[in-house]
Amino acid sequence: MAGATTAQRGSPFSDRSGRSARKGGGSPKPPKPPKPPRRPKPTKPPKSAKSAKSAQRSGPQGPVRRLRGGPVLASLAAAVVLAAGGTWVLYGSSWLRVEKVTAAGTEVLTPEQVLAAAAVPVGAPLVSVDTDEIEGRVRGRLPRIDSVDVVRAWPHGIGLKVTERKPVLLIKKDANFVEVDASGVRFDTVPKAPAGVPVLELNAGRSPSARRFDEERLLHEAVSVAGSLPGPIARETVQVKVGSYDSVVLELTGGRSVTWGSGEQSDAKGRALTALLKAAPGSRHFDVSVPTAPAAAGS
Repeated sequence: MAGATTAQRGSPFSDRSGRSARKGGGSPKPPKPPKPPRRPKPTKPPKSAKSAKSAQRSGPQGPVRRLRGGPVLASLAAAVVLAAGGTWVLYGSSWLRVEKVTAAGTEVLTPEQVLAAAAVPVGAPLVSVDTDEIEGRVRGRLPRIDSVDVVRAWPHGIGLKVTERKPVLLIKKDANFVEVDASGVRFDTVPKAPAGVPVLELNAGRSPSARRFDEERLLHEAVSVAGSLPGPIARETVQVKVGSYDSVVLELTGGRSVTWGSGEQSDAKGRALTALLKAAPGSRHFDVSVPTAPAAAGS
């Protein structure tokens, strides 16, 4: 008996598909084509390659930097020009130079004396004037000057404001008088005693305390007393007599005298003496050596 034919055995597709085809009566489905192989992912280029591409896209960086730096350079150039111009105006031009120098505040001295001592360089650039140097010259050449204020008066002036020392005591020297201020500075010698300034009389040679308190110390004690006197009393004080450290006597106008004692508590003693002069105007002698217990005597 002959074997099964090819149709009976089935074709290579006569498996599940063949059975399905036989059941459905249709022709068998063709097999699916194989999937194409995956393309390999492109590898990332190295950073140097990226930079090269970026440089190609953005172009050279040189022109960009020049564009950014242009305004800065222009600003710097303008600043340099302005600074140079300002320097020339201050130092090189004739616009801001010293043309006028004035002095104020003098009482005994004259403005001309102050200007001569100051020796301000007229015609020099106003900004270059050394005000400290001018002050030093004035104080060094005129000991009567206590302080100097030197100011620039733009655009062409220099102003000097001076303060003179005030004498509170006079020391007799031959036919002249040495003026002493409240700080004990002997600043000038004059041929005539200024009105209202007492003269010092120092008689401390026989004092037991002469070795301890020399003449210079007693001079400062007398200056301290004279400088602390209230204005009305100072103008009536003719003489300050110093016999020792704790023996100071004031001679007032009208033959009146005041026992002052030492230079301690001078402010309190001045107030006590002011009250006594009002309370006993006819008295000849006053004692304020103990300011809490002042006394007046004589008529």
